[in-house]
Amino acid sequence: MQPIKKAIIPAAGLGTRFLPATKAMPKEMLPIVDKPTIEYIVDEAIKSGIEDIIIVTGKGKRAIEDHFDHSLELEDNLMQKEKFEQLERIRKSANVDIHYIRQKEPKGLGHAVWCARKFIGDDPFAILLGDDIIQSETPGLQQMIAEHDKTKSSIIGVKSVPDDETHRYGIIDPTGTADKLHQVKNFVEKPEQGTAPSNMAIIGRYILTPEIFDFLEGQKVGAGGEIQLTDAIQELNKNQRVFALEIEGNRYDVGERLSFIQTTIEIALTRDDLRGPLVEYLNELNQKLPKEVSQ
Repeated sequence: MQPIKKAIIPAAGLGTRFLPATKAMPKEMLPIVDKPTIEYIVDEAIKSGIEDIIIVTGKGKRAIEDHFDHSLELEDNLMQKEKFEQLERIRKSANVDIHYIRQKEPKGLGHAVWCARKFIGDDPFAILLGDDIIQSETPGLQQMIAEHDKTKSSIIGVKSVPDDETHRYGIIDPTGTADKLHQVKNFVEKPEQGTAPSNMAIIGRYILTPEIFDFLEGQKVGAGGEIQLTDAIQELNKNQRVFALEIEGNRYDVGERLSFIQTTIEIALTRDDLRGPLVEYLNELNQKLPKEVSQ
């Protein structure tokens, strides 16, 4: 079986949770501190050994392409001002070989993945969703690739979530466990509150065999009136083994406003240039807040 060298990053969503900010700016370009969310995803893919990336975009997403392109005027300006550290950072984001295809209609994640089928061909491939940032010593996707190399099977990344949040995610129904690797009986997309078979949620990292496209081909509509990738994975699991891996590391959900703010703060606290002043500010702010708010 071929090694995992190709990845799809779906980025065609409308970002309605972040309106009005996303009326003209792609959600994927919203910054965590000073780096767009999608660059965290691309960095993880590259660190995991991915060589070819295709980003599935939609209308109004041109800023993503511009971000991963060279800006000669800006680079020249930084060079003249001897701002070499900033120059290195923007050149790094431009030195990535990325391809683009547009999802012409917002039909769901499954359809977005299906749009990239000709780019993928007959090789196993990765999918990384932009709503999940994973900070870990070994990149999350790299952990999954290691398991794929052993099992030669599709691998889905999962993390435990609170029981009252399972309705927001695709949830696995595990049948057997070997350490962090689970065999899976069923994959359930956004189960109704109180009906989830476990609290193990799919977190936006996938390694799939190309047979998944056979089940996406039918364009079957699922939860939310969209073509769901989880439904296709459930069908794939009936024909070949699909495993779920609990990914080690900190997972940040940047698809919601509150968690986006929390992620920004937590990642800023990992920065040597920001940690001290930010901690001081947060302590001062806590003292100013009314007691009923700060507790």
